Amino acid sequence: MSHTIDIHTHHVPRGWPDLVADAGPRAPWLRMESESAAMIMLGSREFRRIQDNCWNAEIRLRDMDTDGVDIQVVSPTPVFFHYGRTGTEAARISRIFNELALRIVEPAPDRLIPFCQVPLQDTDAACRELERCVADGHRGVEIGNHIGDRDLDSAGVVTFLQHCRALDVPVFVHPWDMPSSPRLNRWMAQWLTGMPAETHLSLLALILGGVFDRTDDRLKICFAHGGGSFAFWLGRIENAWHQRHDVVGTSQFPPSHYLHRFSVDSVVFDERALRLLVDTVGADRVMMGSDYPYPLGERPVGAVVHKSEFLSPAQRAAIVGGNAARFLGLA
Repeated sequence: MSHTIDIHTHHVPRGWPDLVADAGPRAPWLRMESESAAMIMLGSREFRRIQDNCWNAEIRLRDMDTDGVDIQVVSPTPVFFHYGRTGTEAARISRIFNELALRIVEPAPDRLIPFCQVPLQDTDAACRELERCVADGHRGVEIGNHIGDRDLDSAGVVTFLQHCRALDVPVFVHPWDMPSSPRLNRWMAQWLTGMPAETHLSLLALILGGVFDRTDDRLKICFAHGGGSFAFWLGRIENAWHQRHDVVGTSQFPPSHYLHRFSVDSVVFDERALRLLVDTVGADRVMMGSDYPYPLGERPVGAVVHKSEFLSPAQRAAIVGGNAARFLGLA
């Protein structure tokens, strides 16, 4: 029997120890406003209002049942990555949130699959934390799409990705730490334009930076939000590679050669966008995701996938569960 799997959801624990020593004066903490609502604080600044569906498995499972979702991948909320701190500090922070994540999913281990976070700025520490987490029950890892000015083609990240492949651990890449400016600090523009651009850029790093040429093609890696703006601009990238390959990347082959090397989720909210995604990377490389429980996510989960008439029954079944089952090692 096939399962319906949501590859892209997040958690926030109900509370955690004081992180000032490791994260500095803007350390995150949770200001509880009621039994079911809280505010994520960054020092004295309000960051995001959340509800108890971030930490309450019972509510999460009820929403899954309502939307017809059998299994969720539950990943960290990227604001807690702390890639700007030392490796030692970020390793302690990662361990705290990884252990709390296991408590959140504990009530339903057959339906809630935890992905860990790692101190990606320190390759050795990241590999150690990944190994510890996999031994403790995490099934994959979520990473941010960059570390300051270092993208996914930096040597340390490539080493970490190779370690994920060696352990057969799936990797979910989520955009984070978007640029800020007066033009981007209104209308949630960082989320509406910055996130798609960040994901697009990091996909380029893997392709044009030659990472896919240097890594095992069995690496399991998935990008959030439909891969950002990548699919729409593949033609432009392809043209640039052919016309100015002297300056556009170090990849051995044109960008379209690598479309089978990564997956994306389906959080694109529009049938026309989903069609482009399927036409570009293939139905076997798209997995249903929702970005639950945040307001910019999709509810009901998989609504666009289910209503898209251009999908064949086999393609729809692959997107809503089959592809993710293989990605997670469940099939």
